[in-house]
Amino acid sequence: MECQRLSLPPLSAPGEVVTFYSYKGGTGRTMALSNIAVLLARRENASVPVLMLDWDMEAPGLHHYFEQHEERPGVLEFFEACRQQLERISLETAGGRAGGQGTGREDAALAQRVLDAIDWQQYVVRVDQGSPLYLMRAGRFDASYSERLAQMRWDQLFDTCPALFRCFADTLAQHFRYVLVDSRTGRTDSAGICTTLLPKKLVVVFTPNRQSLEGVDALVTRAIEYRRSHEDEQRPLLVYPLPSRIEMGDGAQRAEWRRGDAHKGIAGFQPMFERLLRTSYGLPQIALDSYFDEVQLQQTKTFAYGEQLAVRIDQGGDRFSLTRTFEAFLQWLTGGYFPWQSSREIALLGAISEARQALLAEPGRAVALPLARDLARLGELYRKDGRSAQALDAFRQSVEIRVRLLGEEHPDSLACKSGMARLLRQLGKFDEARFLEEDVLDVRERVLGGEHPDTLAARACLAQTLLQQGELAAALLLQDTVLVTYARQLGGEHPLTLDAMDGRAATLLRMGRLAQAQQVLATVVAARERLFGAEHGDTLRSKLALAQALGREGDLEGARRLLAAVLQVQERRLGSDHAATLSTRDLLADIVAGQGDWAGARQLHEDQVAVRERTRGLDHPETLMSQRKLAEALLRRGELDAARSVQEQVLEVHARLLGEDHLDTLHSKTQLAGTLQQQGDSEAARLLEDAVLSGSDRLLNAPVTGHADSVLDGARHLQETILAGRASGHEGAEPDTLASMISMLQGMIEREQYPQAGELAEHLKSCLLRPGVPGKLRRRGMAQLKRMYKLQGDLNALLALQEDEVQALEGALSEARIEQR
Repeated sequence: MECQRLSLPPLSAPGEVVTFYSYKGGTGRTMALSNIAVLLARRENASVPVLMLDWDMEAPGLHHYFEQHEERPGVLEFFEACRQQLERISLETAGGRAGGQGTGREDAALAQRVLDAIDWQQYVVRVDQGSPLYLMRAGRFDASYSERLAQMRWDQLFDTCPALFRCFADTLAQHFRYVLVDSRTGRTDSAGICTTLLPKKLVVVFTPNRQSLEGVDALVTRAIEYRRSHEDEQRPLLVYPLPSRIEMGDGAQRAEWRRGDAHKGIAGFQPMFERLLRTSYGLPQIALDSYFDEVQLQQTKTFAYGEQLAVRIDQGGDRFSLTRTFEAFLQWLTGGYFPWQSSREIALLGAISEARQALLAEPGRAVALPLARDLARLGELYRKDGRSAQALDAFRQSVEIRVRLLGEEHPDSLACKSGMARLLRQLGKFDEARFLEEDVLDVRERVLGGEHPDTLAARACLAQTLLQQGELAAALLLQDTVLVTYARQLGGEHPLTLDAMDGRAATLLRMGRLAQAQQVLATVVAARERLFGAEHGDTLRSKLALAQALGREGDLEGARRLLAAVLQVQERRLGSDHAATLSTRDLLADIVAGQGDWAGARQLHEDQVAVRERTRGLDHPETLMSQRKLAEALLRRGELDAARSVQEQVLEVHARLLGEDHLDTLHSKTQLAGTLQQQGDSEAARLLEDAVLSGSDRLLNAPVTGHADSVLDGARHLQETILAGRASGHEGAEPDTLASMISMLQGMIEREQYPQAGELAEHLKSCLLRPGVPGKLRRRGMAQLKRMYKLQGDLNALLALQEDEVQALEGALSEARIEQR
């Protein structure tokens, strides 16, 4: 081993510090770090400088993997020297403080002064003569090691110079492409330094057990929160989970601990990390399926004993080898990818990057066309993942390349346009989608003929867009043409024929032709059960469509049976947390509620809330929607206190995330006010309603922004609901309520919003005609009602109003005469 002082030149660009942490010992953390370090140092013709730091000073072990047994200084001695330098600087400042309370810049300057005074390279040893792999041991293991370690107060060192550890990491990153830190386990000061102050990336090594997972959850949350909340530590921290010692022989147990098993009380490490990363990084939804499919360190007898490096012994690289798993993990760790990016996405991004570099060196079709193909594949991948903006960008680039090199009418250009049109349809950009689809259909009809499979597919796609635009007759005409051709060419039970029947049934449902839609869907379900089986995905989708048709036709019991059967299959095959399962459970809950079975609806909504709180988080819109539906079921069952508690939770989240005047917050206030009213707390309900009226006014008078029409309509509807409720709840409506209703009606008339004005007018008219309304207020209200009917040209309504007004006046006079007698 090389023991003399090193002389390492700085890199052209700084490297990165990666900490390996485990909450408990025995996870194989040091083994994983050692193997990954060897693989990294081998890269680029064994020219990548890698440094390993053994910060697990209470149980140091990294040196054993590299037969580095010579006693020499390491991490402990280095920071002892830092402490001495800080003490010397403190004395030089005439007894003043060395640092700790200065500005961030002052602390960084002090840290750099300390590090410049210490030759850190004398603490590093090279451990591989075939690659630039280096080690900084935990320390010199002499007789005084334990005592010196006990005297090292990491918290005091941090308090004296908070920037010391960060600047130390930056210094090492200037000389090594990768600095891998082997952290202390548990919740200790040194572990906190390794996980929060040093790294750019944090690798969390764990075994599937509750202690390990709970400890990791708390540590990662704390580390990310520290980075986010401390002004001097505003640096990204990327977290990569690394499950270890996975027993490959027991597939059932492996699946339980990965996915979770509610019946056994096993949360599952994948849902836990999905929730943790989603919450920590503020993401709406992530999936770690692809990541954990590739990244699980298997338990092997060969490497269960001693300190052996698997990547040096097991170099075959087949899918059962640890080397293959480490290499797969490095795709994410060193490629700059997040764990929630799939291996498919990573491969496509890599191929696209290589193609772009090749195009710069030598432009040509041989490189550009594969680039266009991979861009289209990436666009389709992003479309399925719901990453619409990225998908659209990829499709546009692919179309541009193909049209430029192949022409507008080449089959590949048309296929890419069709894919982009499908995405535009999903985004609600129907005009753009229709333009592309009509172009594709026109070319295919002209070049391939009206009955070519590609032409029929284009016609079916255009029909879907027309359906979304509300041109139902045109959509149905296209679908009938496609269906007739498929049935003649392929037969009545070919998958493409059944797909065409599915599309036709969707249009029939939109047209309100429920019996015909139900008949078509029943035929499709029966055929798919024969062809694919009762539990095939396509069969289940057809059953869901049939259940919705039955529900709309009033056959709630039939819809319930069908949905319950589908839900049972999805829970067994996909799991209770799968998006498709959640969607079906929502549909079933609505049908059960429609039957008046509020106990059954409550149970389903409680299940939904529990799953979504666990998988989506407490603040996710889907969780909040499930909570609102649960509150409705509780109200219908008379459980007012429970309903109020749920509604208060929803209101708190909406107000905190969206603001007091957001439309969703105002809706939540209105619903809670209704519950308070039922509980007899009229004063609290009135205060909430007043807050809704004030918030709605502010929305209506705010500057116009995107989605303004829907927001304004929602604000007006809330005002109408509250005012109408107040008006109908009194023998004589309060003057301020009537005045507000009249002002609102006047505003609607001026904006020519006659449908909304008509609904409000009916409530207002009944209130104005009641006895006890002040004459001035009644005349003002009647004037607005007459104005509205005149502008609409509704003479019948105007005459009816005048008759009602005369009758009301005669009734008031009659009552007055009786009282005089």
